[in-house]
Formats: sequence, structure tokens, C-alpha cells
Amino acid sequence: MFTGIISHLGKVVSIERNGFSFSAGPSFFKNIKKGSSVAVNGVCLTTIGRPSHDSFKVEVMPETLKRTMLGDLKKGDLVNLELALSANGRFEGHIVQGHVDGKAMAVNIDKEENSFIFKFRVDKSLTSYLVNKGSVCINGISLTVIEAKNDFFTVGIIPYTWNNTMMSQLKVGDKVNIEVDILAKYVERIMKNEL
Repeated sequence: MFTGIISHLGKVVSIERNGFSFSAGPSFFKNIKKGSSVAVNGVCLTTIGRPSHDSFKVEVMPETLKRTMLGDLKKGDLVNLELALSANGRFEGHIVQGHVDGKAMAVNIDKEENSFIFKFRVDKSLTSYLVNKGSVCINGISLTVIEAKNDFFTVGIIPYTWNNTMMSQLKVGDKVNIEVDILAKYVERIMKNEL
């Protein structure tokens, strides 16, 4: 389980047919080993090795590439990284599984005083799980929904998040990974069973 609080920025080092290598700062590797779970842009992946002292390698299956934007990554791209939450860790974001529900596209980015307001177009099958002031995970970042409509939603990015995640690299037209709040999905399932 993750919380959507990004601990490190990484960079794509290499892209292979069924996997990636990512670099990260030295502090990232203090608690990582072969078999560790790592969220890369919000996708829960398993580390399978360390090609160098400052990089780690993961494998991906075709389903992951279809459902996420990992297949759009290029060598040198920045990615958000988060290690799995330890039992004694601080729970500061919201429940994030690293199981991406789909992709959204940035359709507008506006500067508003010290923040940036992002508007994302998303498939209508996911907007039913989004509510104003609810939680959403974008590329692994726990964020609060400002406005949720039929086929889009908006979020605000504060300066700290702008400076410490890959959000500052996003442009209009870019795709991101979306994980909706798992609690909303459970509520929907319970309600359907009750009806």
C-alpha cells in the first residue's frame, strides 16, 4: 500500500521490451531490495535488480502498458517514486494501491497566484468515483479534487508539489495515470449488492 506522498523523483535510464530501469537519489536506495514494491508514477511495480548503484530495474506486463501511461515514457523522463508504506510509517495522503484505473489527459493548465490548476479529461467510467473535495491519485500523487464533472476534473498543485514531483514537466496533451479512491469503488459494489 502507498499513500500518494512522493518521496523521490526518478529518471528513466533505459526502456526494454518488458521493463524499465530508473535512477534515483542515494536516499531512495536505503530501504529498497530485490522484490521491493515501488510506485512509479503511481503504478505498483516490483524491483527485480539493480543495474547500478543508483538505479533499479522493473518488469512490466502488456496489461500494465495498456492501462497506464508507462508505455509513453521516454529515456530521460522524470517519474514520481514512492516506496510502500511500512507498518510504522506515517499515513499522510490517502489509501493508494498502485493499481491504476486508467489514463487522463491534461487539457488545461492555469497559474493561479502561487498554484497551478490542472484540468484533466477522463473517461466517464471513472468520473462517477470523483467528487468535489474527494481524493484522486495522479501519477502517484495524492491530490484533492477541486471540481468533478461528467468527463473532466480539476486539481490544484501547490508550490511544494510543483517543485518536488514531475507535475512541473506536464504539458497540455500529456497523459497521466489515474487511480480513483478505492473507498468509492467499495461503496459502489456494496450498493449494487444491496439493490
